[in-house]
Amino acid sequence: MESGAAPEGAKAGVEALNKRFAALAAAIHDVILGQEQVVEDLLVAALARGHVLVEGAPGLGKTRLVRTFADATGLGFGRIQFTPDLMPADVTGTTVFIEAAGGGRFEFQRGPVFTNVLLADEINRATPKTQSALLEAMQERAVTASGTRYQLEEPFLVLATQNPIEMEGTYPLPEAQLDRFLFKVLVPRPSADTLRRILLATTGSEPEAPEPVVARDELLELQRALRALPVAEAALDYIVRLVEATHDHPLVRLGASPRGGQAMTLAAKGYALAAGRPNVELEDVRRALLPALRHRLLLSFEAEVEGADPDAVLQEILKRVDRAPR
Repeated sequence: MESGAAPEGAKAGVEALNKRFAALAAAIHDVILGQEQVVEDLLVAALARGHVLVEGAPGLGKTRLVRTFADATGLGFGRIQFTPDLMPADVTGTTVFIEAAGGGRFEFQRGPVFTNVLLADEINRATPKTQSALLEAMQERAVTASGTRYQLEEPFLVLATQNPIEMEGTYPLPEAQLDRFLFKVLVPRPSADTLRRILLATTGSEPEAPEPVVARDELLELQRALRALPVAEAALDYIVRLVEATHDHPLVRLGASPRGGQAMTLAAKGYALAAGRPNVELEDVRRALLPALRHRLLLSFEAEVEGADPDAVLQEILKRVDRAPR
């Protein structure tokens, strides 16, 4: 068998998993109109056990997208509106004194982070101290309070939104926290035809939330299946060459880390699973490049002055790698 190729017996299993993925995507598309790529990116990240930073102008349905995903999976949903006066304890929870007959006791009251799908709305409006309260939860899927470690229930997914337009009163996420997000997804403005469909669908009777189409255990099974998907040597070598090339571009001050390569590998597996393929192809890697690395590049000062776009830099890197002899 070719290295990285899936056994014949795995194909039927992948097809069955692909049907669940398609059913979940269809349920979300019944509510979220015209954002096919965004929905697919979100689902791939969820199957890869990754967190997502969603960026887009106000009114594009970012919050509704996250809520619809939670409804379609039947997972617990929590929302935190990040503001400058938000404190870390407002995110993770706090220890309080409970009075009782004959004395009292200290008890940890769990914060909104103890859920399955956490919407961190406008995350860049909170101070760095509060932003960092999510770091342990995102990386370790646990919260430590007063020396006690509390494990979060699986699956756990942070979907954070930020507005790229209003910069006043915001605190840009540091590179260490950006690196915790598997994907950065950009929500585009809808086309005129899609806008018309949105207006018709949302200005009449209140639309119903979708019924769960994938149970929690099924989602966990999809996550395990994604991890088990093989990666051919050619695809793995392609990922390595792309990550290495981010360090050689003149407009890049700091390229992608090994975590960026891990994100690309997991994402490529997700896109293969979404397409019903039992192994990763080069096109899956290309599809993963932008969402997995656009927030991980630190551009040079010259690039920032010139207003260079990380996506354009990554597209140029992709062309260079594709042209280079192997």
